[in-house]
Amino acid sequence: MRSRWGWLRPGHLGSEVDRATFRTMHTASLAGPPLRSGLTEASATKAIRHLRDLLGAPAVALTDTAHLLAWEGRHQHHTDQAARLATPVVADGATSVGDKSQVPCDDPRCPVRHVIVSPLTVEDRVVGTFQVYSPTLSAGLVRATNEVARWVSAQLELAELDASRTRLMEAEVRALRAQISPHFIYNSLTAIASFVRTDPERARELLLDFADFTRYSFRRHGEFTTLAEELRSIERYLVLEKARFGDRLQVTLRVAPEVLPAVVPFLCLQPLVENAVRHGLEDKDGPGRITIVGEDHDTECVVSIEDDGVGEDPERVRRALAGDDSMDSVGLGNVDERLRSTFGDDYGLVVETAPGAGTKVIVRIPKFTPGVRP
Repeated sequence: MRSRWGWLRPGHLGSEVDRATFRTMHTASLAGPPLRSGLTEASATKAIRHLRDLLGAPAVALTDTAHLLAWEGRHQHHTDQAARLATPVVADGATSVGDKSQVPCDDPRCPVRHVIVSPLTVEDRVVGTFQVYSPTLSAGLVRATNEVARWVSAQLELAELDASRTRLMEAEVRALRAQISPHFIYNSLTAIASFVRTDPERARELLLDFADFTRYSFRRHGEFTTLAEELRSIERYLVLEKARFGDRLQVTLRVAPEVLPAVVPFLCLQPLVENAVRHGLEDKDGPGRITIVGEDHDTECVVSIEDDGVGEDPERVRRALAGDDSMDSVGLGNVDERLRSTFGDDYGLVVETAPGAGTKVIVRIPKFTPGVRP
């Protein structure tokens, strides 16, 4: 089939420069994924062959601040020199270029006459070195070595950002647990205790619900879960709250089965339901209703949590979403931030409320996000 554009022919990658650029980009793409896990012996071993291919050098090495992590190429009798060569570069953060006196050996056939050692930096910290062993030295090779080292450093910075994001999300989940658990545990145990004598069987069932809920809420693995698991935990929570409120609390749960496999940040809906109970119904005279709806919207799912309680001042909600800790709201800003961090700014919370008008919180999430798995 003829291309619409005359110059674009199947299998044609343009000029030799275009082809060389493509090969370089492809090689770099192979080295990137291992380095995104950080600078370790395992990641260095997987990446270093591709780094050597980028330069075509006889041998290259990766070190941390004190040890050789990986070597690729011939002339392995030079491996014991890598850590020593890294020391001054780690100390001053500048590229070092050495001659035969820096890479001595007893093999007269060894072509290695020069070594270039470039620092690997993450947030202005030298975390290791990239070393190139070569029979010749040129300004072009030094520049190329520095460029590869800068590219490796960029991958390591991305790894650090990923790790920081994970630590931040874990801290946010711990903060949510700290806010939820005292209030909920006290009220749940009080409600269970009230049935111990009058209805022991119900007390036993409530205690099992309480155990399942707390087991889920305080689990130690995974920052994501499925919508089905989150809703199952919420059902247990509402069973316990209904034991406390009795007929005052009415619950409607309507969820399309198509959205249940969607992956969400752990404990992203539970705080919203607890807010509906605490701020929507506790101060309301007479019964109150909480309605949870999960709808299938093609590539997205929309979950709404609505109460007909006392409502809230929209300005206070805005401040809570902005992270104002003085607002008495269980994790509203925390949940909003985690949704945005995971899915992007299009997927934060939308809150509709006014004094005396109840509150509706809308959560829109994609059904699938690359790299987000329970």
